[in-house]
Amino acid sequence: MKPVTIHPEGWAPALGYANGMLMPDGTLHIGGQIGWDKDKVFAQGGFIPQMEQALNNIADIVRAAGGDVTDIGRLTWFVKDKDEYAAHQREVGQAYRRVFGKHFPAMSMLIVKDLVEDQALIEIEATAYIAKS
Repeated sequence: MKPVTIHPEGWAPALGYANGMLMPDGTLHIGGQIGWDKDKVFAQGGFIPQMEQALNNIADIVRAAGGDVTDIGRLTWFVKDKDEYAAHQREVGQAYRRVFGKHFPAMSMLIVKDLVEDQALIEIEATAYIAKS
């Protein structure tokens, strides 16, 4: 069995990459998600709306693969502005819980100089495990 490309229904095409790859063993690799929606339109309002959109994108990909956010075991965050992230910890937590509830997988955060999409303030990638029924 080969890996299966996961692409939520109704999303604009992913060009040159896959949003998710479900491996035969149930591991789901989710490519870096940024703060744009299914039509590749960025969330307005800065860091927090983009962060919440990126997390929603991850949740959509996991659900498209047959899982749920509680199946996510790892998140890696790439943030362009450490000070902005640190200044909004309460809002970060609130937005996170709106999407993931009280599920807290292993996480890493890296501060990066830039991201490929100029408007992107954050990118988050994930790994999940989708148990076979």
